[in-house]
Amino acid sequence: MAQEFLEALARHSLPEKFFYWFPTSVRAWLNLCSDGAYRNFMRSQTLLQKYAAEVVSHLPQGDIAVVSLGAGQGNKDMRVLEKLRASGRAPQYVPLDASQALLEMACTSAKNSGFSCRGVKADLANAQHLAAVNALAHEAPRLIMLLGNTLGAFDPLDYCVQLARLLRPQDYLLVDGEIFSATATMSGYDNPLNRQFAFGPLRSLGLNEPEDGVLQFESDSDDRKPGLYRVRKHFHAARDLTLLIAGERIQLNAGERIEMNWSYKYAHETFLELLREAGMALVTQYLSADERFLMALARKAGG
Repeated sequence: MAQEFLEALARHSLPEKFFYWFPTSVRAWLNLCSDGAYRNFMRSQTLLQKYAAEVVSHLPQGDIAVVSLGAGQGNKDMRVLEKLRASGRAPQYVPLDASQALLEMACTSAKNSGFSCRGVKADLANAQHLAAVNALAHEAPRLIMLLGNTLGAFDPLDYCVQLARLLRPQDYLLVDGEIFSATATMSGYDNPLNRQFAFGPLRSLGLNEPEDGVLQFESDSDDRKPGLYRVRKHFHAARDLTLLIAGERIQLNAGERIEMNWSYKYAHETFLELLREAGMALVTQYLSADERFLMALARKAGG
């Protein structure tokens, strides 16, 4: 991870996984979630509070494994695990995350609640790591979850295809995403608490805003598909900077940018089309009260 971080910064890039790696970033993330300021975390969690029992009712009876991709601290996963147990099942829980700290929190929470748990540290942007999910041998059906708008951290045109490849005929996928609004989407990102989280990896390097530079947000459309949008952010250096990382120096000159992780958003029908075009069939869908967040339960087409 340290070597990849160096290589990414040398390219003036900061991928998604590094926003949950540093202790300061993890603390900022937990603050963001607990305060309720991160709307997509709250929307996803609220939908699960309301519909987790219904999601479970669509799953086959008997043993089941819950594989959570990008599990974070596992808060949302617990809603599904609890409803599975209430239905008389003993689910096997397999959280995957690139953040060691968050993964340990998810495992501790599950074990303290009496669930069988095996945490896996993995980079979901690495196709080999993602494909290795199928090496986690579970003959029982699996519910694979990608929640909290995590799909938006990747290229959804490609990633939906990768998710479809993971699904066996007996498996299910629970995935969600934000419905784009030109005003509401940007206000959900460009606010003090989210800015603190987004700046976390840079703060860990000793950078400060605004004296060293400023964090800027913008949105645009992805021309490859109607109804596909991106929220982009970057750090714009206000002066010449020398970043010292693991004994190595990286130079960032005034006016240069560090391109930070993107987040994809969707029109309602576009989100569902992405699943269908990747080879998945919709089982059911759930819409948040403000109609700005969509959760879908799907399975392999023809499964």
